[in-house]
Amino acid sequence: MYALICSEIKTPFPDKMDKGEREFDSRSLAALLSSLLPQLLVSLFILLPSSGSTSNDSVFPLLHHLLSTSEIATCLSLSLSWKRKRTHQTEHDVPDDGDETRPKPAQLGRFDSAIPGSPDSFRTCFKMTSSTFEWLSTLLEPLLECRDPVGSPLNLPAEIRLGIGIFRLATGSDYPEISPQFGVSVPVTKFCIKQFCRVLCTNFRFWVGFPTPNELEMVSSEFKTLTGLPHCCGIIDCPRFNIVSSNGYQSNSQYILQEESIAAQIVVDSSSRILCIFAGFRGEKGNSRILKSSTLCKDIEDGNLLNLPSVHVDDVGIPQYLVGGGGYPLLPWLLVPFVDPIAGSCEEHFNEVHGLMRLSAIRTVASLRNWGVLSKPIEVDVKTVVAYIGACSILHNAMLMREDYSAFHGGAVDDSLLG
Repeated sequence: MYALICSEIKTPFPDKMDKGEREFDSRSLAALLSSLLPQLLVSLFILLPSSGSTSNDSVFPLLHHLLSTSEIATCLSLSLSWKRKRTHQTEHDVPDDGDETRPKPAQLGRFDSAIPGSPDSFRTCFKMTSSTFEWLSTLLEPLLECRDPVGSPLNLPAEIRLGIGIFRLATGSDYPEISPQFGVSVPVTKFCIKQFCRVLCTNFRFWVGFPTPNELEMVSSEFKTLTGLPHCCGIIDCPRFNIVSSNGYQSNSQYILQEESIAAQIVVDSSSRILCIFAGFRGEKGNSRILKSSTLCKDIEDGNLLNLPSVHVDDVGIPQYLVGGGGYPLLPWLLVPFVDPIAGSCEEHFNEVHGLMRLSAIRTVASLRNWGVLSKPIEVDVKTVVAYIGACSILHNAMLMREDYSAFHGGAVDDSLLG
């Protein structure tokens, strides 16, 4: 595996490279490393022996370390590339006519004209602050710029590519509406949006990866501080998002469009951070059926997740568990509310605590539905809406990490927000 990775990286000697080649090489290298890491992790799962919880205790910290190292290395590479580009632009105010790959001032101006002046207008258009946007642009720059169609480079700065992608997610605008905003054609608009979602869902999916055992202990501790209930590892829910799609039949040479819903099963912590997500289920399925058909359920029942020893309260062992709504079954690892509890009873008090714990899931669902592309039925196929759900979920966690709550629902929320 190491030899295979090394064979893919062929870097010329520094003294034989000009500035443009060095900048392109750094972007390509960062993108290649980010793309190869998931393959390396899958290979580790296959090659390393599985011998129960002892093996998992050693493998999961290693995988978490590799993911963290990858993120740090990618960010460092991007930061250096960004600094070199800014220095290069400062040293040469007038671009070299022979350099056709470097963004021209007119291209940068197109993006400036699409950005609102006030912070509130910026949040409306992009569902994030300008500082978060700049951070994402720095982080994603090499990945967005190195994957143009073969033989047809777009010569668009990362800021424009990112702006097109986020504007689509934030507003839900159609391609013909987005295209003039950024001064590009409709095909280029479609490409930039698809590329942006692919980069997020492929290279940064670990931002919505299930926590390690050590991280789950922190999640449980936060829930215990909030409600007094020990060993809770997350809240599970399954919102639906509507799309308009073709049913494959034609009438008068036109496809008949129909509305359907796509379900996304999520688990969140007390801060509304998404711990894992599985999207693409047909919305007419109930939450219980979706849970039973998900890999989350299989991994838990096979002992791969929620497998830490029970904690004892008054000599009663309490295993790790999730909390779900009334649409879920009662399982050894899933707590649901009592049906029709007697007023003033312990069951009613439990339901009150149970409802308090579910508020974090309600806030998360409201935040996802606050993205324009998920707030209304849009005419896309299932694969595309799954990519949108994944991209919005990753951005949700990234913005929480930066304490940017621009995309969160501003008003009161209630159970009607849940799918």
